[in-house]
Amino acid sequence: MAGTVHVIDHPLVQHKLTLMRSKETSTSKFRSLLREISMLLAYEVWRDLKTSLVDIETPIAPMKAPMLDGKKTAIIAILRAGGGILEGMLDVLPSARIGHIGLYRDPKTLEPVEYYYKVPESLDSREVIVVDPMLATGNSAVAAVARLKESNPRSIKFVCLLTCPEGIKVFHAAHPEVPIYTAAIDERLNEKSYIVPGLGDAGDRLFGTK
Repeated sequence: MAGTVHVIDHPLVQHKLTLMRSKETSTSKFRSLLREISMLLAYEVWRDLKTSLVDIETPIAPMKAPMLDGKKTAIIAILRAGGGILEGMLDVLPSARIGHIGLYRDPKTLEPVEYYYKVPESLDSREVIVVDPMLATGNSAVAAVARLKESNPRSIKFVCLLTCPEGIKVFHAAHPEVPIYTAAIDERLNEKSYIVPGLGDAGDRLFGTK
């Protein structure tokens, strides 16, 4: 079963992504761009949110108008860089519940190891959005989604800025039913598992740690 990948090619998204890719972009500018582009991605990710008609009164007349059905969304950030996307998405839907999953790569096995897991209760009634700027090897994303599936969420979507054919293949081999939302599919991974051409290490650029 082939998984679904949604590439958000809106001109504003692509423009901001180009600025983020440039090595000349400062840490503060990178941070603000990530927040802005995450807001734009959020509109597409939540395009299918359910609404119902409620009775209101405008200054002119009464009417039935659409409002969101309940507060049933949870955003789960993969630490550390996922927090940058989380902030932008919360600007769009501040009522969403928030969770975090911390993973690091074992230097010997190269497999992801969980060191932190804190998510909202009752995920079985929620649509879960998992966020991480880069879907590179796919290993961390696969592990995070597998962990979340233990709570039987109503649905899961994965959101990233960039991905590549290798990451998509690994992710959808494990989770073919989970759609990926991204701003671009780049060429490949290099020998150090960085996306090419990519934008470097998203966490380092976000936090100024290099």
